[in-house]
Amino acid sequence: MQDILITTEFIKLDAFLKFCGAVYTGGEAKESVIYGEVKVNGEICLQRGKKLYKGDIVEIDNICYRVMQ
Repeated sequence: MQDILITTEFIKLDAFLKFCGAVYTGGEAKESVIYGEVKVNGEICLQRGKKLYKGDIVEIDNICYRVMQ
C-alpha cells in the first residue's frame, strides 16, 4: 500500500492515477477506468471523474494507493 498525499479536499480519479504514477497519460487513465481495470474501495469504478477523498483506496495492476491529506 502506497500513501499518496494530496493538498486539496478531493482529487478526481483520472488525475489521481496520473499523480501517483500508476499511469503516464490522461488517455491511459481513461482507458484503464473504461476497461474496468481500476477499483476504488474494493469495487470496480467506471467513473474517471469520481471524486476521491482522504482514506479512499485505489487499486490498479494489483497495487494499492491510499489517498492521504
